[in-house]
Amino acid sequence: MNELHIDKTHWKKYRFDEMVQNIAERVEPSQTDLDVYVGLEHIDPDCLHLSRHGHPSDVEGTKLRFYKGDIIFGRRRAYQRKTALATTDGICSAHAMVVRAKEDVVDPVFLPFLFHSKSFIDMAITISVGGLSPTINWKDIAKQEFLLPPKAEQKRLAELLWAADEVVEKEKREREILQNQIQIYINENCNVMGQPKIPLSDLVDVNPTTKFEENEVSLITMPDVSEEGEIMHQEKAVHSDYKNKGLTPFQENDILFAKITPCMENGKGAIAKGLINGVGLGSTEFHVLRPKLASDLYFCYYLTMSKRLRKLAEKQMTGSAGQKRVQVEFFDFYKLNAPSKNERKRIGDKLFEIDCSISAFKQQISLSQQIKQELINKMF
Repeated sequence: MNELHIDKTHWKKYRFDEMVQNIAERVEPSQTDLDVYVGLEHIDPDCLHLSRHGHPSDVEGTKLRFYKGDIIFGRRRAYQRKTALATTDGICSAHAMVVRAKEDVVDPVFLPFLFHSKSFIDMAITISVGGLSPTINWKDIAKQEFLLPPKAEQKRLAELLWAADEVVEKEKREREILQNQIQIYINENCNVMGQPKIPLSDLVDVNPTTKFEENEVSLITMPDVSEEGEIMHQEKAVHSDYKNKGLTPFQENDILFAKITPCMENGKGAIAKGLINGVGLGSTEFHVLRPKLASDLYFCYYLTMSKRLRKLAEKQMTGSAGQKRVQVEFFDFYKLNAPSKNERKRIGDKLFEIDCSISAFKQQISLSQQIKQELINKMF
C-alpha cells in the first residue's frame, strides 16, 4: 500500500461529538413492534455487515433503538473491534453505542471505517473504564479528536474503502458457497439408501487406548481448534501431564470431536495432524475417534462435521443445564447407510478437495482484509 499517498495537510480535526450524534433512544423489548435485535454476539470483528440477528422477544431489559444507516459500536470490550452499519431499523444491546453521522462534517459512507482503524481502537481501549468488562462512556469519547478530510475527498476515499470491502465480502460469499457444497455433498453421498445400515462405531474406535513413551508431545485444547476444523495452535506437553492433569491422549490422524454444549452450534472438530512425536494430549471435552481403516479418515471426519449428525448429537446430549455433553453411546446410536470401502475413500477425497479450496479462500480473504485494513489505517 506504499503507493497510496494521502496528503493530510488540509485536513481538519473535529471532536467526536462534532462528527456524530449519540442516539440514546431507549426501548423495552416487550413493548416494541420492531422485529430485529442486534447483540454484540451478532457483530463480527472488523466487519461492517450484519449477517445475523435475534428478535426482541429473545431478550429482556432496556435496549437502544437504531435506525437504518446508524452505526452500532460495541463500546463494551472495544478490543473486540465490533462495529456494524445498520441496514434496517431495530434495537440493540445497551452494551453498544448508537451514533449517526453529522452530515455537515462527515460523509455517512466514510465514517463507519473510522471505527475499525487502529488509531480509533487504540484510543477506545485507552479510555475504557472497568475491570472484567471495560466499557466506554459517551462523555469520554465525545471529547476525542479525529482528523478528517474535506467532504469531497471523503467521498472519494469512501469509494476506495467500500471497493476494498466488497472484495472481502465477495470472497466470503464464495467461501460460503463451498462450505454449503460440503454439506450438500455429505447429504447426497454419505447416507445413501440401499446401502447396509451400520452404527458409526463400526467405522471408528471411540476413545481408544493410546500408549506412548515419548516425554514431549503436543497439547491441544478446545480454543486451539477453529470452527473450520483447523488446529491453530499447540503447545508442548510432557508425559507426566497425562494423568496429573487428566488429559486425553490421541495420535496422529485421530479425529477430535467436541462433546460440550457450546461447541455443538459450530461443530468444532479436527483431524490431529503435525503432532510432536505423533502424539497429543487434549481436553477431556473431546471424544477421540480413530478410523478402523486409514482410508476412511476423511469420510469419517467430514461425516462427524456434518450438520445432520451434529443436530442429532445435540438432541442426544445429557447432563445438567449448561453442562450437557455428547455421551460415548451416541456413536453406537448414530446409524448410517454406509457406502462401500472404495466409495467411502472416493467421497472422503472429494470432500477433502473441497475443503482445501475453502482453506485457499480463507488465506485470500485474510490477505484482502489485510489490504483493506492498511487502507483504513492510512486514512485515519
